Amino acid sequence: MAGKPKLHYTCGRGKMESIRWLLAAAGVEFEEQFIEKNEHLEKLRKDGDLLFQQVPMVEIDGMKMVQTRAILSYIAGKYNLYGKDLKERAWIDMYVEGTTDLMGMIMQLPLQSAEMREKNLALIIERSKTRYFPVYEKALKDHGHDYLVGNKFSWADIHLLEAILMVEECKPDILSAFPQLQAFKGRISNIPTIRKFLQPGSQRKPPADDKYIANDSD
Repeated sequence: MAGKPKLHYTCGRGKMESIRWLLAAAGVEFEEQFIEKNEHLEKLRKDGDLLFQQVPMVEIDGMKMVQTRAILSYIAGKYNLYGKDLKERAWIDMYVEGTTDLMGMIMQLPLQSAEMREKNLALIIERSKTRYFPVYEKALKDHGHDYLVGNKFSWADIHLLEAILMVEECKPDILSAFPQLQAFKGRISNIPTIRKFLQPGSQRKPPADDKYIANDSD
């Protein structure tokens, strides 16, 4: 029997957090090897464990996988969260890329000056309201299903919930104009594996604070 996937990254969200979300939603237990010092990262590089010299890296099924998108696609496919055919996979990919763009903007905030942070926070809220959330609101309203693609729980749903919660950390009432997304958030949050991941004490990581940023830049 294969061992648990092992995740190599810092003890923070970053690019690994969506991988944690996907594994947790699939009901897969995983271990984490935190990279706390530059020496830890250099050892992984020296040992040839990092194909492109970068983390995140996930040990799974005898592979040492790098590149966030490749890792996520593999996990989604392995645990039947990637649609039933190429068309559904294409829709999942489009939805995921949209939420990835939005979350990428949020992940950059702690690295910015106070002035830039305030400016970009306003941009994130504006883009959420006018570019990203209307797409998902319309999709759910038009097809009348519980899930984004094929009326089946998929990677797209997991990623969207992660994005919603990240934006709500910036603006708690962001969903006030999106009733479909409010209902969606409630449904997906109550899936047992996700409900477990959202509880205190899980492997979900908190937003980056100044201490994490300082340590991560060492």
